[in-house]
Amino acid sequence: MIGATCVNTVGTRCEYGRRGRRRHRARADRQARAGGAEFKAPGQRLADRAAFWLVLVALIGGTLTFLVWFLAGMDVPMAILFAITVVVITCPDALGLATPTAIMVGTGLGAKRGVLFKNASGIETAARIDTVVLDKTGTLTKGEPEVTDYLPVGTDDLELLSLAAALERESEHPLAKAIVTYADERGIPRRTATAFRNVTGQGAIATVNGKQVVLGNARLMASEGIDTSAVAAQQQALANGGRTAIMFAVDGKIAGVIALADAARDTARAAIDALHEQGIEVAMLTGDNKPTAERIASLLGIDTVIADVLPEDKSAKIAELQKAGKKVAMVGDGVNDAPALAQADLGIAIGAGTDVAIETADVVLMRSDPLDVAIALKIGKGTLRKMRQNLGWAIGYNAIALPIAAGVFYPAFGIMLTPEIAAISMSGSSVIVAVNALLLKRLRLPAPADPATASTPTTASASGGAS
Repeated sequence: MIGATCVNTVGTRCEYGRRGRRRHRARADRQARAGGAEFKAPGQRLADRAAFWLVLVALIGGTLTFLVWFLAGMDVPMAILFAITVVVITCPDALGLATPTAIMVGTGLGAKRGVLFKNASGIETAARIDTVVLDKTGTLTKGEPEVTDYLPVGTDDLELLSLAAALERESEHPLAKAIVTYADERGIPRRTATAFRNVTGQGAIATVNGKQVVLGNARLMASEGIDTSAVAAQQQALANGGRTAIMFAVDGKIAGVIALADAARDTARAAIDALHEQGIEVAMLTGDNKPTAERIASLLGIDTVIADVLPEDKSAKIAELQKAGKKVAMVGDGVNDAPALAQADLGIAIGAGTDVAIETADVVLMRSDPLDVAIALKIGKGTLRKMRQNLGWAIGYNAIALPIAAGVFYPAFGIMLTPEIAAISMSGSSVIVAVNALLLKRLRLPAPADPATASTPTTASASGGAS
């Protein structure tokens, strides 16, 4: 279900009926069929072509081996023995298993960590990504405001905060809820507000413990005749830093400034660090103004900020990066991100995002955790490495075994292979390829920092006196 409004004052109950379940299953089936049609990776197609030609090599090689030994005077049974050995040992079993086994293990490893690769080409593309572009709101941030700074005027900061929180408890605005949460976390005693009055677009006024409390923007303060010069510089600095700075006054005198901003997700910093460890450049794409975007970027260590971008221009920004020769992965969650997800070399959707974004993307992060972006790319690199190792082993094995099976060393050294030994050798090669793919499970994936030692990037600061 998709709604178009926020209901803050009453509860809403929704029923997910049988018809909805049928639609959900049908959509899942369509996605599964679509994914199955694209599940063959480019590396697998290459291996399939190589296996096709290897079959011809086996047949032609067996025939030539028989003819060469027969014309050289070898007995017919012995010439046939060499020919059969060549056909058996060049059977492309290991080559055919080289990429599917690695992809199977890679997709399984991703599923255990909540990373869903919708097609095998997505795994291979993930290994070649050198630039990750992340949407800000809902991807790097929680999409919920949080108090970042509390600057009271005077020394009794807890008492002042309790008055402001009492007023905000009467409001249903998201910013008001953030201030109340901040006060509750600091153990501020609860006060009761009366004569509450909301001033649309400006703030609110109420009486708390016989004191008039005014909280809002500069326009409300001016209309109430309150001098804000004591905090004007701090308020402007916070606003320039990308925060929403709210002033409050008690009994006609300015009492402080409370700054709020969208909070970064708990694992956002760890995700950026993990991407940097893989040598990947990280950019943030947002429609927010530059100060707001740069604040989040500085907290998280993001390399490039692309701000003030209209929804319809996001895909164009991705195309610009691609024209610069970069392999780009786009991470988003909303309807506005879908064109950019489709434009990118690899589209990664947040699991809590819209259906359009999820259906457009190549990879879905079921846990909506930005750290899973680094995990997806690490799995892609590991899977591609195993694919190359398996292909190298399969091709190398055939290159070495073929001349031995053909009896090239038989006249000089008496070395020859029988069909039985060739069959065992061929089976052993397939086992080695499968075991090597299973070793991908030992891949070390990024893990979130210890909550006890990790610092929260949006921790609010309190100053004893903004005078």
